[in-house]
This record gives sequence, structure tokens and C-alpha cells, in this order.
Amino acid sequence: MFRILEAQAPAKQNATATIDTLCGRLQSATLLEDRRAAILGLRSFAKQWPASVASGGLRSLIGCLSKDLDDVDTTKNTLETLLMLFNPDESSPEASDDIALWLADEFTQRQENITILLDLLESHDFYSRLYSLQLISAISTARPERTQECVGTSPVGVSRLVAVLDDKREAVRSEGLLLLASLTRSSSELQKVVAYENAFDRVFSIIDAEGSLTHGGIPVQDCLSLLANLLRLNISNQNLFRESGWMKKLASLLSDVLKSRSSSEGVADWARPQQEKNVWGLLAVIRLFLIRGSIGTQANQRSCWQSGLLVQVLEVAFHSVMDMNIRAEALTTAADLIRGNAQLQEAFAQLDVPTPHRQQAAAQVNGHTNGTVSSSRDNVISALLELALVTSSMQAFDVRLACCECIKAYMQGHTPIRLFFLRRAIEGHTSDETEPDNILTILIQNSVSHSGDPYRLWIAAVLLFHLLHEDFEAKSTAMQVTEGDAENGEEVVTCIQALAGNLISAEQNMEDERVSIAYLMILCSWLYEDHDAVNDFLSEGSIIQSIVQFVSQNNQSRALASGLFAVLLGTVYEFSTKDSPVPRDIIHQILTTRLGRERYIDQVTRLREHPMIRNYEVLPQALTSSPSGGLPEVYFDKTFVEFVKDNFSRMVRAIDRAPGLEVPVVANGIQKGVSRELVDSLKAQVDDRSRSIQKLESDVSTLERKLEQEQADHRKARDAAAIESNRIRNVNEALQRHHDEDLQKIQRESREVLQDLKGQHQIEIRQLQDDLLKFKADSEASLDRLRERDDAEIKDQKSTIARLRAELEKSNREHVQDLQTAHEDYSTKISDLESRLQRAEGRCVDADSRASRLQQEAESKEAARITVQTELDDLLMVLGDLEEKRSKDKKRLRALGEPTTDGEEDEDDAKEDEEDDIDT
Repeated sequence: MFRILEAQAPAKQNATATIDTLCGRLQSATLLEDRRAAILGLRSFAKQWPASVASGGLRSLIGCLSKDLDDVDTTKNTLETLLMLFNPDESSPEASDDIALWLADEFTQRQENITILLDLLESHDFYSRLYSLQLISAISTARPERTQECVGTSPVGVSRLVAVLDDKREAVRSEGLLLLASLTRSSSELQKVVAYENAFDRVFSIIDAEGSLTHGGIPVQDCLSLLANLLRLNISNQNLFRESGWMKKLASLLSDVLKSRSSSEGVADWARPQQEKNVWGLLAVIRLFLIRGSIGTQANQRSCWQSGLLVQVLEVAFHSVMDMNIRAEALTTAADLIRGNAQLQEAFAQLDVPTPHRQQAAAQVNGHTNGTVSSSRDNVISALLELALVTSSMQAFDVRLACCECIKAYMQGHTPIRLFFLRRAIEGHTSDETEPDNILTILIQNSVSHSGDPYRLWIAAVLLFHLLHEDFEAKSTAMQVTEGDAENGEEVVTCIQALAGNLISAEQNMEDERVSIAYLMILCSWLYEDHDAVNDFLSEGSIIQSIVQFVSQNNQSRALASGLFAVLLGTVYEFSTKDSPVPRDIIHQILTTRLGRERYIDQVTRLREHPMIRNYEVLPQALTSSPSGGLPEVYFDKTFVEFVKDNFSRMVRAIDRAPGLEVPVVANGIQKGVSRELVDSLKAQVDDRSRSIQKLESDVSTLERKLEQEQADHRKARDAAAIESNRIRNVNEALQRHHDEDLQKIQRESREVLQDLKGQHQIEIRQLQDDLLKFKADSEASLDRLRERDDAEIKDQKSTIARLRAELEKSNREHVQDLQTAHEDYSTKISDLESRLQRAEGRCVDADSRASRLQQEAESKEAARITVQTELDDLLMVLGDLEEKRSKDKKRLRALGEPTTDGEEDEDDAKEDEEDDIDT
């Protein structure tokens, strides 16, 4: 029976086939119940078979979100299924990181898919909101850039996400915080949009609702993370935060923490770690406003000062019950708050901070003590020095370094403060009172062997290094410090010699390498580009020999110190002079013979390549760098590391510089260090110039006497010249008067000549006119007699006569015009002669020449008249030829028997007689 039933049962389906069936039902279902059943089926497979479910039903599941948006249960099941696809079981055969990427691509490639999830945030249903946020977070984790773009592109996407922060349900609100923190981590545009959606107000409201920094838990941490993302490297959001007055809120949060720690109840041990994390996160947020080199740092520093935030940070830093890490972070934040701001640096020194009794401070090195601690208040600079130099516990190492950093920030870029600090240290050192926190006393007395704390001396050396680095005035001031009383027979030792002696002693006694490095940092910076300091250093001749010996030993366990010794040798040689206590050429000989060029270069190069120098920026400069049971691996100051790296090539080349060439150094506007041979040569040239000047001065005296004699002669000559000038002036005036008379005479003669020429011309014109009228009458009579026979010839003659008449008239006009022009030219020349009084004789000659030229012009006009007369004679000859031709024609007619009249002959005879008379 059972076998029959088994045979009749349907075939078993595997998971893949079932998933395909469910995906097909989901895609083709028209009823809500059918889709919900298919979704529930796919949800049961999503954890174990994510790839199969996603490949067949992902788009259908996304489509159900928009179709069944109003059905809460279906939406919840759909979101749960999609979340399971993003987080499959690790034991699943299809589990892979690529599935999440593929799912995220499917959502982000279409803007409406992300918009659907953002629309679900409008629903008040708990699961719709929570799962939508979780799903967007999963998509953002896989494809952050594309998700940020889709959310930013959506018109109401950011506002809906920020509105989630107002949800009273902690799970939804926390998920919204995490999502916003994820989206704003790297997108500056989203940071701005979120900030302007009143995000700061909402974040601080959540912090207050969660119990502030004192009692707040993980949500407060998330709020601080979101604040950090919104403010990191975003000047616009920082300005908005500052101008909205939220700096006072930060100060208020720190004040609440201090009140809770100072209260009689204190803070429970179980709540202390979370509170410290919250405080640390808030301090990290404050430091985001104080990025070095940022354009808004100065304004942020002022705002922090005005809101009282700096005071609260210092209270946290000096509160003895706070954890050491928090105190170190607070001191570092205080350093950033005043660094590079002269006004705040000066105001900072006026502040007072709590200074607990040393017994209490020593009793609680880890800061885990409840209850109040009796304390007094002291100046912040004194408190920082005491905390950095007096405290010797390694547990407080980070705090000590932070105190050193805070003092460095107080001095940075402010020369008056550095000089005041240095003079105050010098006064404290030279006074009879013992100051355990005086940096000069610590360095000169070198009490490391007694205290066993190398970092006390190391921190003092770092502070002195920053006081002297690249400050010639501070170096000169420090060089005045001496040890020993000469009046009591004690040897007087300068500060540089004392430091060098302590360095040699520390190296000989094999003290901690950090002690030698501390002294070497000071000496390398102090001697750099300072000839006076180098000479002071070389005053003790045995020092250079000891240093060469240390470098020659090549101790691998003290490689850093050996390299710095080589750098110190190179610095001493580079800036030594011919007049140094140990001459420059002797130092060069010691370096090249006893040490050797190759070993020197090798030591300097190995120092530069040492991990502590090469990788300084990435190595932790904190207590965490210490090996178990040892001192922290902190050897150098950051500024000194930069100093070594910047001058590495110069130190390597220093040994190759010729001893005779001194390095030029500009100190306080005065250049020091030149070639000694050049100086000697210049001195010889100066002597030669002096002798030449003396000789020139004697020559000048002789020339002055000659000049006086010549000036007297010149005065005599000038007087004689004045007399001669007066005489010449009188003669010139006389000549001028004679010239005027001659000129008037010439003008009268010219006018007379012109009148004569005009009269002659008028006579000639009248004579020519009479002759022309007579000729015209005769011609007209002759033409009348010949008109009948030879009209053409008579017409030609008339035209010829008319032409001649026109030419004659033109000639007359031109003759008159030429005479007028000549008169005008002559008048112009006369006026020119009047204006040139200094050349009267030449102008007279010129006037004569002009008169002769006018005469020539008159003669030329006469020649023109004769030419016209000649033309008239030619015309008469033509008329004679015509008469002769006419007579021949008559004779020819008579010969032919033609009759001719006597009247014509008589006329011909009369005409011939007239022509004869004319010829006569």
C-alpha cells in the first residue's frame, strides 16, 4: 500500500526549482495575497540561497515595494527578504561578497529604486522605517559613492533622512544616525545639505536626551561621529556651526562632565569608560575646527576663546580624576586652540588651572578615584611645566608629552613670548632658589642618573630647542648664561660648554640614549648658522676629539646618537671660521684623517634612513609605542626631524667644502662668514685705495690753487670782454642806423625803378594797342575785299587774328601780373632784409641781385613783346603772300583772256603801297 502511495506521489523539488517557481508566481501574481505568499516563500530561502533568489526575484521584490506600499505586512516581508539577501548565512553555498555588490548595483542604477526606500521613511510604521534605513545602509556599504549620488539627487531624500533623527524610537533614530554618518563621511555636498537641514540642533537634542556626555551611551558616540563627519574639512559647515552659537554648547557639555566628576557621588565604574569615550570624541570634534593652515582656524580659535571652551578644555586637562588619555587629548586640543594666534597666546598665559596636591596626583596615576580632590589654582604655564618636568611616572607619559606640545604651541611664532620665557628660565636658574621645573637647571645639572627618568631631561631639551631654533636673538641671550664664579677662583663655563660636557659625560657613562639625543638636538640647532656659538663650542678643545672618538666606535646599539654626533661634527665644521679656537683647516684635517670622509657620510646617511627619522610621521609618539616593560619609543621632536631632513644634503656635502671658504651666514641682517683670502685681498685693495685717495687729495689741493688763479684771470677777462661787448654793441647800433638809411634808400630806388618800368610798360601797351587797332582795320578791309573769292582763307585769317589778339591780351595780363608778383616778391625780400639786422651787408648784396633779376625779368618781358611783334610781322608776310598770289591769279586770268577791273588793280596797288609804307 505504501509503495503504491509513494509511486503516486509527485516528484520531489529541489531548492532551485522551488525558488524559480516562487519567483514566477511573484512576477505573475495579480492578487496581494498571492504576492505576499510568494514573498514569504522567497524569504525562507534568502539566507541559504541568496544568489538564486536575487537572480530570479530581485526586480519583482523591488516592484512590490512600490505596488504594495500601503500594505504594511507585505512591505515588511519584502524589506526583510532584501535585507537577508545582503546578509546571507556564512554556511550558505552561495554566500559571496559579490552578491552585495550586484544587489547594490541593481538598486543604484535606477534612481527610482532609492526613491522608493526614501518614500518608506514617510511611513510611521516602525519596521518600514527601520528596515528601509538598514537597507539603504547596506547599499551604501557596498556602493557608497553611487548611493550618495542617488540620495543627493532625490529632491526630498536628505530632508527625510535628517527627519528620522526626530523619531522617538531609539532603534530607528540610531539607525538614522549611522546611515547619515556613513553617507556624509566623504561627500562634502551631502555634508552641507545635511547641516542646513538643522542637523546640528537635532544632534544636540539627541545628546541631551541620552544623558549628555556623562550618562550617554552608544547613541551619543554616534552623534559625535556624525558631527565629526559634518565638520571635517568643511569650512561652510564650520562657519554655520560657529555662527549658530554651538561653541557654547560644546563648552557646556564639558562643564557637565566636570561637574559630574567633581560631585560627591562621582561616576560609577561601569559608566566611566563610556563617558571617557564621549569626552574623547567631543575633544576630537573640537580639534576639527583647528586644522593647521586652514583659512577658518583663526576665527574658530577666537570663537572657542569667547565661548569659554578653552577654559573648559584646560579644566578637563588638569582634573586629576580624569583618565590620562583624556587629559593628554585635552592638552593637545588646548595647544591647537592657541597655536599661531598671538592674542590667544598672550591671553593663555594669564589663565589659572587647578593643581591638585602632589600626594593626591601621585596616588592616582590612572585617574580612577571617586570623590573630590582638594586643589589650589596656579598659572597655566607653571602648571604645565610642573606636570611635564616634575612628574616622573611613565603612566603619565602621554600627558607630559601633551604638556610639552602645549608649551610649544604657546611659544610658536611669537618671538616676544619666547624671549620672555627664556629670560624667565635664565633668571630662575641663576637665582638662589631651586626650581625643579626650570629647563636650564635640569639640562645643566643633568640629574637623570639620580631620577632614572630620561624624559624629564628630554622634554626640557625639546623646550629649549624650540626657544633657540632659528632665533639668533634667543641664541645670543642664552650664550650669556655661565656657570662658576671667577672671583672665587672657579672656572667659568658657558651654557654651550656645560651642555657639551654633559653630553660627553652621558655618552661615556652609557646613560640612556635619549639623554644624548636630547643634548644633541639642542647643540645641532644652536650651532647651526651661528659662528659665535661654534666658536664657544670649540673653546673646549677636547670636546671635538671626544665626539670623533664616539663616531669612530660605530656602536650599533646607539646608532641614533652616533648619527647625530656626525651631524654635530658636520655643523661645527660647516660654520667654523679661520679664527675659531680650533681653526677650520684643523677640523677638516681631523674629519678626513681620524674619522674619514666615507665613515662620516655613512653615519649621516644611516641616521637619515633610520626608521625613527624616515618613518617619524607614521610612528606613534605615545606610550603605546613602548615595548613591554620598557620606555616609549620616542626619541625626537617633530621640528627637529624636519630640520634633519631639510639639511641632510648640506651636512653630507659639508666635509667636501674647502677649509679656506667660510660659509656666509646672515644673522640679524648682518652677513657673516666669507673667504678669508677674499677678506685679505679686500684689505689690500682698501690700503691701495687709501693711498690713492691721499694722492688725489694733494692733487686736488694743487688744482684748487690753480683754479683760484684761473678764476682771477677769468674775472679779468670777463671785465675786458664786457668793455669790448659794450663797444661792439655801440658799433652795432651805429651800423643798424646806417643800415636803416641804406635800406630806405634802396626802397626808394626800387620804387623809382618800378615806376619807370610801369611807365615804359604802359607806353608799350598803348603802342601795341594802336598798332593792333590799325592792323585790325586794315585786316578787316582786306578781308572784306577777299571774302567773296576766298571765304575759307579769310575765315582762317580771322581766327588767327582772334587767337593772336587773345594771346596778346594774355601776354599783357601776364606781364602786369608778373610785375605785381615781382613787386610782391621784392617787398617780401625787403621785409626779410629788415628782420635780419645782423647781416645787413649780405642783405644789401641780395637786394642788388634781386634788382638785377627784376631787370632781367623786365628784359624777358620786352623779349616777349618783340616775339609778339615778330608774329605780327609774320602775319603781314602771309597777307603779302596772299596778295602776291592774287596778283598772279589776275595775271593768269588776263593771260587766259578773262576781264579784270581796274578798281581791283588800283586797290591792289594801293595795298602794295601801304605794305611798302609799313615795311618802311
